[in-house]
Amino acid sequence: MREGVDRRAMAVLSTGHMMADTWQGAVPALLPFLIDERNYSYAAVSGLVLAATVASSVIQPAFGHFSDRRSLAWLIPLGVLLGGVGIALVGVAESYPLTFLAVVLSGIGVAAYHPEGSRFANYVSGEKRASGMSLFSLGGNIGFALGPVLVTPLAIAFGLSGTLLLLVPTVLVTAWIVAELPRLVRFRPSEGPDAESPGSPDDDWPAFIKLGGVIAFRTFAYFGLITFVPLYFIHELGTSKATGNLGLALMLIGGAVGTLIGGPLADRIGRRAVIVASMALSPPLIVLFQFLGEWPALVLAFVIGAVVISTFSVTVVMGQELLPGRIGVASGVTLGLSVGLGGVSTPLLGVVADATSLSTVLWIVAALPLLGLAVALWLPSRPAARKRTRARSQRRVQQLQG
Repeated sequence: MREGVDRRAMAVLSTGHMMADTWQGAVPALLPFLIDERNYSYAAVSGLVLAATVASSVIQPAFGHFSDRRSLAWLIPLGVLLGGVGIALVGVAESYPLTFLAVVLSGIGVAAYHPEGSRFANYVSGEKRASGMSLFSLGGNIGFALGPVLVTPLAIAFGLSGTLLLLVPTVLVTAWIVAELPRLVRFRPSEGPDAESPGSPDDDWPAFIKLGGVIAFRTFAYFGLITFVPLYFIHELGTSKATGNLGLALMLIGGAVGTLIGGPLADRIGRRAVIVASMALSPPLIVLFQFLGEWPALVLAFVIGAVVISTFSVTVVMGQELLPGRIGVASGVTLGLSVGLGGVSTPLLGVVADATSLSTVLWIVAALPLLGLAVALWLPSRPAARKRTRARSQRRVQQLQG
């Protein structure tokens, strides 16, 4: 096993992750244009968002299950290709059913990429798995932000048919991944539970279920924040829409910074320690946010994003370590669960906001990480697979020294 991350391989995987998540970020950006040019109702465009969410997240564990039986490296370029083709076809689909199918096709591509992409991110990271996964996750963070940046000017300049130009970056990135695929495959373990046979004596399903609980509470809090913090700036602090969006942008930028810090920190002090710290720090920060004025709240939005989002890559790595013989399933659940649960929880919080206030919602959001903390304290400090890997590395060092 390598001591550190193979930068060339990680660059390929992180770029692929960026493109896959670009297609997720592109769907919301297309909605205003679909309403204006095709007279779709709010219910109709909401159905497209739901289709994208379900297709890209709920079926990820299924792709992970099949790739666990035999690692399907070709899903990495295929996922990027299908994701981009689907979004490109949205702009030229002549009816709502065809538009719906195009969105579903893109979502399937996104779902296909993530389990296998994160599996190989695990492989190419060597002993620095959390550090490597933070780089892989950073690509996804950039991709979410890049979707609207790419789609909006094309739709303004050329109408919805301008989405066809998205095929250019789609084909270029897909071709690069295909060219690098033979090298990526060489990182696949040739023996042990990470090889071709699914299942391992070290698979710790009870601990993995607990980790799923932590991810659930964190996801509820995260989607609540990115949905209602901009609205809080506008309706509670009386700022402009631009300031509300600035608060959201700072939170997401803080998340990217937190991701880069959280991974290496988890390699140094442990996965559980970073998760517990994030869950413990989030509630007081979210509560403090509600007692601040405009500019201090903007600064704190950055800090909150860094603290909450810093564990996204850490939980993926820990899931893979808890299920070393089911890395695909672990990746599909830890990644897909984050998006799928967020799609379910946000409307529920919206109902609470309509019935009470935005402040009430933020108090609920502040309480959610405490529930995650209660579960996180029961996570193992070092999964069995990580102990085994560490022991194997130490034996190898001793052999070399001997």
